[in-house]
Amino acid sequence: MNKYLAYIQDGWRPALEIFILAVAIYYITRFLRGTRGWPVVIGFVVALLVLFAAAEVLNLLVLRWLLGAAYTFFAFAVLIIFQPELRRLLAELGNLPLFTSIHEQRENIEVIIQTVERLSEVKIGALIAIEQSIHLHDAVESGVSVDCEATPEMLETIFFPNNAIHDGGVIIKGDRIAYAACIFPLSQRPGLAKSLGTRHRAAIGLSEETDAVVVVVSEENGMISHAYKGQLVRGVTAEELRSFLTSVLLKPEKPHGAIEWVRRLFAERNKVGPAVVTKHEPRPTRQ
Repeated sequence: MNKYLAYIQDGWRPALEIFILAVAIYYITRFLRGTRGWPVVIGFVVALLVLFAAAEVLNLLVLRWLLGAAYTFFAFAVLIIFQPELRRLLAELGNLPLFTSIHEQRENIEVIIQTVERLSEVKIGALIAIEQSIHLHDAVESGVSVDCEATPEMLETIFFPNNAIHDGGVIIKGDRIAYAACIFPLSQRPGLAKSLGTRHRAAIGLSEETDAVVVVVSEENGMISHAYKGQLVRGVTAEELRSFLTSVLLKPEKPHGAIEWVRRLFAERNKVGPAVVTKHEPRPTRQ
């Protein structure tokens, strides 16, 4: 009996370490799957396995030493390759509840809905990014500071074709327009249709690197779209957009249990789907 107790006492620590490492590797793999850096991970791991196998089988001492000394370089490479994903993960881990009431948030959503409805009717293009926990100005290349109250009239004025700052996107923080004429990063995801315009590619690109919700109005056909977590949904109605913004921006209370919170975090992150989804085709233009 004492022998078994000693075995349990000596063996529970390695078992716990294996369990923690297995869970960490599993969730990290799920978190990275579907991102732009996932193919890099696959190629990187395959190359390392081949090199390690060659060094062991052929007894290549120099190669074995170089691989052992390159761990620091590998760590920096991972930080650089997955910088957008890591920034989003850390932002979600440290995300604090906003000090705004549900009523105020609903009013902010209605401003977006009214704006895109009016712009869609007259086929004026628009690109609107709604900032959440990640500061968007760090992810864009330029922009004109506006810092005014977000109203449908102001947004319409900004996107009016003859306006000097109508090109580019608008960043909204809470109930204020923070920046206009911003250049968002374009998505480099392979497989996107060549017919996809610059606004839509920019919406996908910004939503890949941040947790922002991006709303797009096409100037060609007035189609309304939204992008979130790297997925663009095209051809939505005003009611569908309102429902989507409500589900994302008016988040329910976070779970109290740490395990449940982590599970939901990775489950939401890994709902991998197609890059572009079209709900409704644009109505043909009358001749």
